Amino acid sequence: MEPVSRVSGRMAPLDRADVDTDQIIPKQFLKRIERTGYGPFLFFDWRAPGDFVLDRPEHAGAAVLVTGANFGCGSSREHAPWALRDFGFKAIISPSFADIFLANCYKTGLLAVTLPERQVRHLIDLASEDPSAQVTVDLEKQEVRGEGFAYRFEIDAFARECLLGGLDEIGLVERHKSAIAAYEAGRATWLPAVK
Repeated sequence: MEPVSRVSGRMAPLDRADVDTDQIIPKQFLKRIERTGYGPFLFFDWRAPGDFVLDRPEHAGAAVLVTGANFGCGSSREHAPWALRDFGFKAIISPSFADIFLANCYKTGLLAVTLPERQVRHLIDLASEDPSAQVTVDLEKQEVRGEGFAYRFEIDAFARECLLGGLDEIGLVERHKSAIAAYEAGRATWLPAVK
């Protein structure tokens, strides 16, 4: 996983609350085992009729998704943050996230930031009125800032450490390589060996 310390770019506004994971990436696209290739299917059912906000040229290439409360509710599927990342988002800002979705974001290197409702409303309105507006989501300073504003956010300390260090679950274990090797070297020979 790549380290995440700062995300800068334009925002795409998704002014909807209670966006569930089946809308983020519908079930018919979950047959793959890779972590990539899901971007074209992001919000597939909402995009099908045309004129979906993320398909508008002014929001193409946005790095930050700003959305309503309870984002990522519904079933647990890692495919949802995979699809968001594959589409090009590096950060999501919302008043609240479903717990499992939030954990899956952090495990896949997608920076999910919670801000108060009025601050999120300001960002959604700003992105809608001025699609060229830039924002920086700074994980080190725990701050979302743009022209004329800076909003402080809180994040779980362990999730922050993992994102800053680019550590997924495998990376966390690999930090203990020498201790694992020492244990394996001193283990009784009659025990099964891991090769």
